[in-house]
Amino acid sequence: MKLEKILDRINSFEKNAFLKIIDNIISNNPKNIKEIDKILSDNIKDLKSVDNINISKVFNLLTDEFSESVKAEFVNTSSQLDILIDIIIRDGNGILKQDWFARLYEREIADIEKKTLAIKKKIETDKLEIDIQRKRDYNIYKACVNTAYFNDKENNREEKITDDELSILLTLSHQLDLSQEEVKLINYLIIPPEKHDINYIITYLRNIGVLFHLKKNGRVYIANEVVRVLRKIRKKELADKFYRRVLKSLKESQINLVCRKHNIDVKGLDFELKIKQIIKEGISFTTLLKNSVHKDGTKLTDKKKFINELWQKGLKISLPLKGTTIEDKIINIINYFEDIEKDEKVGISNDGYEKLLVELQEVLPMLNNQIRQEFEIQDKNVMQGQYLLDYNIKPRDILDILSIEDLKKFCQEKEIKLRGDLVLNIMDKYKDAENLYLENFENIGFRDLAALKENGISIKESELGLKFEDITKKIFIRLGFNVDEKLKRTLNTAKNKIDLVLNLGNNDLIIIECKTVKESGYNKFSSVSRQIKSYVDLAKGSGFNVVKSLLIAPEFSDDFVKDCGMEFEIDLSLITASSLIKILDGFKSSKHNQLPYQLLLKDMLIKEDRILKAISK
Repeated sequence: MKLEKILDRINSFEKNAFLKIIDNIISNNPKNIKEIDKILSDNIKDLKSVDNINISKVFNLLTDEFSESVKAEFVNTSSQLDILIDIIIRDGNGILKQDWFARLYEREIADIEKKTLAIKKKIETDKLEIDIQRKRDYNIYKACVNTAYFNDKENNREEKITDDELSILLTLSHQLDLSQEEVKLINYLIIPPEKHDINYIITYLRNIGVLFHLKKNGRVYIANEVVRVLRKIRKKELADKFYRRVLKSLKESQINLVCRKHNIDVKGLDFELKIKQIIKEGISFTTLLKNSVHKDGTKLTDKKKFINELWQKGLKISLPLKGTTIEDKIINIINYFEDIEKDEKVGISNDGYEKLLVELQEVLPMLNNQIRQEFEIQDKNVMQGQYLLDYNIKPRDILDILSIEDLKKFCQEKEIKLRGDLVLNIMDKYKDAENLYLENFENIGFRDLAALKENGISIKESELGLKFEDITKKIFIRLGFNVDEKLKRTLNTAKNKIDLVLNLGNNDLIIIECKTVKESGYNKFSSVSRQIKSYVDLAKGSGFNVVKSLLIAPEFSDDFVKDCGMEFEIDLSLITASSLIKILDGFKSSKHNQLPYQLLLKDMLIKEDRILKAISK
């Protein structure tokens, strides 16, 4: 769940620990302080008085500093922060009931105790249970952890691993190609974990800003934005769901090779279970693509060729994979998946998601339990689109956990074509074109063809301007306005063509101009103001009163907003595409049949939060 949405659900007391941390970071003059000062107005410096949208914006400008504050907690070896982070960054664990969190924690501690005994046996036995080179790597890392922890005792100081020592150990583990799981188990061979009370754990994580605890429903919430920060702290480059997508595009022989190289016992396991074991092991994504999936002695050119083919044929991504070095290519794959994760779009419409879930359960009745098990969700019924989206689980994530056999069965039952990529075929089947365009309104405004293609929209660049205008029209119709096409045609001339006319009755009109823009920040005020003035004059010349003119664009530059503030002849207000969509979303659940047009008359740059508060009363 997004940070803004969590903040909307909790009270001021439950926000305090988080806001205190953010306030402390701001007071230390972070690198993005100028951008933060623009968000926090001169008269609202107290974060408790700032709305949740802007708190979320401020946090996104402070992620580096927040990360450093969490990293500092790792020197406290009794905090078990690595165990706790590993639990809460798993897909589906962004929302947890307190008792379920306790159960996952107890299971993790028991699992670690069992595995540390197993790895100790492998290291100390003379039998060749593991490769001799691998045993050497384990012993080197174990000796270094032992020294880092116990050298304080020799100097009569409290035993702990300092920040510098931790940094060296992380570098060493990376150079030895140790997985996250191998590192954790060897660490706990030296410093065995002690089980803590769940109340202590929740309080500790709340006080360092990692989670929110809503006592009235007994749940803890970890924001999507925080999860991304924690994942980077743990050197986990991809969310499990994206890692799974990459692994499923590999051959089984390649999966078997990865398992052998990392001593993963997969005897008797099928393809899907082998993939689960690799993900659980926490093998670095970079290590996987650079070394683990290749036979010893594979040439660098062949490794690059493999990665290019994985991108184009395995993941079926039409955009070229940039990067000259193998490291650059891997970073660009990681960035691609990070962008998908941050994108709120779900690939199909929300209505399409609901329909997909209903029909999946008809064909695959065990899917509800499969989703619960895969994403560690406690609730019994999870087959609801909005519920799953709160857990950051999108349609593609659901389809990715299905076996090839189940995908084929579903396609056959629902008469979906079996040729090509089954997942993409299913996604295409459940698109709702109108809602999908609405959900991609901002991407259309920014003329972002790559994002549109990723979200299932195929459109020519030359058609984007008209499509943006058409969607704007449909939004105002849904807001209850009379978008008068007949009057528009009457007013328009060969030279002056108004985009949209809202007929308010009694000869009162609102004139709307729509602008798409490829670069960030619309800044052509002089030309657009002349254009809108001519439209206003056109309407007035025909006996109409223009009560307002509106400009809809994906974004406006600071200079554009400033110039607009000095314009008085055309009474122009600005609305960004994202604000307009949020107003529409809020309007759907309001008591109004039409958005009161007076709400559009007050601000120069219309902010959705004021309108949403007004229509919610």
